[in-house]
Amino acid sequence: MHYDYWTQNTCAKKISFDLDGNVVRNIKFLGGCNGNLKAISKLLEGATVSEIEKKLLGNTCGWRPTSCADQLAKAVRKAYNAAQER
Repeated sequence: MHYDYWTQNTCAKKISFDLDGNVVRNIKFLGGCNGNLKAISKLLEGATVSEIEKKLLGNTCGWRPTSCADQLAKAVRKAYNAAQER
C-alpha cells in the first residue's frame, strides 16, 4: 500500500512510502534537506517498521522536538498500525 504522511514541525512537508507487510520501500520526502533525506531514503530501503523506529524515533533537529527522521518513524508506525486494523 502507498501512504502519504503530512509532517509536523519539520522542513519536509510530506513523506511518501510504500508498505508491504512491515517492510518499507520507496521513501520520498517533499521539502527538507534534499541530500540528507535522499540518503536516509536509500539507507532505509527495505527496512522494517521496527528497524526504522529503533534507529530514528526520538531524533530531534536543532530546537525542534522532532525531525524529518523522527517523523518518518512515526509515519511508518501509523501506516503499519492502520494496515493491521483492516
